[in-house]
Amino acid sequence: MTSPLRIALIGAGNMGQQHYRHLQTLTQATLCAVADPGPQAAGLAGEWGVGYFADHRQMLEQAKPDAVIVANPNTLHVSTALDCLAAGVPVLLEKPVGVHLDEARELVAASKATGVPVLVGHHRRHNPLIVRAHELVQGGALGQLTTVTALWQLRKPDSYFETSWRREPGAGMLLTNLIHDLDLLRHLCGEVRQVQAITSNAVRGFANEDCAAVLLQFDNGALGSLTGSDAVAAPWSWELGSGENPAYPRQADQPCYLLAGTGGALSIPQLKRWHYADVDGGWHQPLLAEQERFSVDEALRLQLQHFVRVARREVEPLVSAADAARTLALVEAIREAAETGRACTPMSIEG
Repeated sequence: MTSPLRIALIGAGNMGQQHYRHLQTLTQATLCAVADPGPQAAGLAGEWGVGYFADHRQMLEQAKPDAVIVANPNTLHVSTALDCLAAGVPVLLEKPVGVHLDEARELVAASKATGVPVLVGHHRRHNPLIVRAHELVQGGALGQLTTVTALWQLRKPDSYFETSWRREPGAGMLLTNLIHDLDLLRHLCGEVRQVQAITSNAVRGFANEDCAAVLLQFDNGALGSLTGSDAVAAPWSWELGSGENPAYPRQADQPCYLLAGTGGALSIPQLKRWHYADVDGGWHQPLLAEQERFSVDEALRLQLQHFVRVARREVEPLVSAADAARTLALVEAIREAAETGRACTPMSIEG
């Protein structure tokens, strides 16, 4: 019988603690150490019964984990992951893969050169709901995809911003939140050819945006929009609609993505598919609504199960560093479009 994979956790904040809770449900992996210079980390490591290190390099050298989860602040993601790769340790790296595309390219190159795998934590792709939505879109259930409407609108409490790095460059709604939605739009609808955007920080005045409106043109010809704000009293977001995280009160009847094609339409997360009974039907005929079914499971737990197999070299990462870098390139194109007022094309990850 294979021994449980010994996984270390770098970063014991909110996401790190979520990973720990899900790790406790697995038999094929176990936590072996925590590395985090923060004041609460030593206490958590003691509570969890594992070794504590203020410095992750010391942890890599002394604890010698089989794999590592990196869940520290965004600006430290790449440098920390590079240290892990240099030690030959596979990494589950929380999103975003990096703050700037140049450093993400460095990580992609390092993973390729060392042969050490990196799985990036765009965990929503592991959700069975999204797996089914992907099957429907890619299988042609909507016909030719034509329009995509995405919404991410809710309000973060003031306490969220008491953590200083969340108010500074390198965080912000685009990199911390909308990057999830952009990754799912890429996953479901294909690569994005061009973007236009407007952003604003008028509500809070922080160094990061609190509102954004984005237009997207996909390679397959579909057109889309993504409208986001973390400063509004509204129910339209993956967090509030999907029920994926019980920390958020669910608004089960409110969609966050509306995908429409020549053969049908799909609302997500409801997974309700609309179509005509007759393939040549039109607006004078009633639309039929079908509730698509999917198995319910926790995306973060499924991601950890997948990571165990990635670390053991049994499968390729569902979201590689290169794949995640393409989402980061899309975020950078949106930032450039908002700053210049011009349509922008996402840069290649090859440089």
